[in-house]
Amino acid sequence: MVLTGIFSMILRLAELAFAAIVAGINGEYLHAVEHTNSWVHGRFIYTEVVAGIALFFSIIWLFPFAGSFVHWPVDLIISICWFVAFGLLVNFLDGSCGYVFNWDGISFRRDDQCGKWKAVIAFSFLSAICWLVSAIVGAFWVRDREARTYRRRYWYNSRV
Repeated sequence: MVLTGIFSMILRLAELAFAAIVAGINGEYLHAVEHTNSWVHGRFIYTEVVAGIALFFSIIWLFPFAGSFVHWPVDLIISICWFVAFGLLVNFLDGSCGYVFNWDGISFRRDDQCGKWKAVIAFSFLSAICWLVSAIVGAFWVRDREARTYRRRYWYNSRV
């Protein structure tokens, strides 16, 4: 019980950190292109919304309560949303910055937009994996909890 609570808190912290990184980098890009057509940047707006929802739920469910595992369907839905964001961003690059998983030439310079997009792609994938693992752990926890049945013991059947 304690181990699952600690594992849940580690997952929620990772989800919080990854969503914050994606929201920060993606928000900076959206701020830079704020006076352009918003339909062109729909995938970035979607990613920002998913990051905001993930930030909200990871903060709410950060503290390990017994009921925090009951929310595993929401974890699964957020994981699917992150995988969709990952796919949309990978489709957007389409080889313009080189192969998506090729990290050669990535620098920490402020003007390296390809590096920023690849970082958003990487952290959105990591966030999707964390939310998926959290959903799987929650489903197993709920299944295990429901499998245990409570048997009331009466005082006249006890061996004291």
